[in-house]
Amino acid sequence: MALHFTNLYFPLSVLIIICLYVNATLAGKAHNFYPLFKVDADGSIHRYQETKYVPPSYNHKTVVQSKDVNILPEQNVSARLYLPKISGKNQKIPLLLYIHGGGFCVQSAFSPMYDSYLHKLTAEANVIAVSIDYRLAPEHPIPSCYDDSWAVMKWVEQRTDPWLKEHADFSRVYLAGDSAGANIAHNMMVRASEESHFLPSLVGMVLVDPYFGNDKPDTLWTYLCPKTTGIYDPRFNPAVHPRLLSKLNCSKILVCTAGKDFLRDRAWTYYETVRKSGWKGEVGIKEIQGEGHVFHLFNQTSQKANVLMKSLVEFLV
Repeated sequence: MALHFTNLYFPLSVLIIICLYVNATLAGKAHNFYPLFKVDADGSIHRYQETKYVPPSYNHKTVVQSKDVNILPEQNVSARLYLPKISGKNQKIPLLLYIHGGGFCVQSAFSPMYDSYLHKLTAEANVIAVSIDYRLAPEHPIPSCYDDSWAVMKWVEQRTDPWLKEHADFSRVYLAGDSAGANIAHNMMVRASEESHFLPSLVGMVLVDPYFGNDKPDTLWTYLCPKTTGIYDPRFNPAVHPRLLSKLNCSKILVCTAGKDFLRDRAWTYYETVRKSGWKGEVGIKEIQGEGHVFHLFNQTSQKANVLMKSLVEFLV
């Protein structure tokens, strides 16, 4: 993901690094998380750039169609569904629940970047995808993003949508996300594992460049999640809770990272902790050399983005 300011171009890695290390107090209760957002002393929130919206569509190139569904209209919780080409009326294919990134505070399931990526992923993996749109912090502090994502998962469980009812194989359900979305996907897997009455069978989870914490305070997370317990918060730093990881109710996990990603070490720590936790499933890690944080989203046609896409497809298939 990247934001544009006049003649400047900031990839997501630069945005979050600036927020983590250059956060400045303006006056009173004012804060500046440039170039994501700023908060005035009176509590007014201003984003430096709003995310563009693209409508659902039929993509002639991928032969994938999409549509939007309002899950909780009063809370502005919704999702975009993607359906690949179906060969038969009763054809059942895997179901992918995807959660977008953006530091918990920017981006959308309906942005041009995520819409194009989900069209491609749906076509290549031949899955039905549900791209979750959640309320953003700081207007809606964490855990709103978790609550909203869980609401969408519970809606999926009801199987009321015709696409899901007719073509989703609920014995092959996957969770996936990138950056902050990977964090949310992990927490959704934790919650589904704890609630035995969640009926869809969660087979696996893909975490791309996950935005997890470590043993140092995180300025952005602390501001967006006022009730956090700090560096030991299991929602942000799951590696300090190996017993929780050992109880994840899925059979396989794929962690993806990049050689120049500033969160690379945290992805490896998560992978190693899961591997040593006593969890009975299969965990793997894929590292793309020479690339930065979520490079595959703002350079979706590059050779290395295709390599990463191949790894995801193989995991889902």
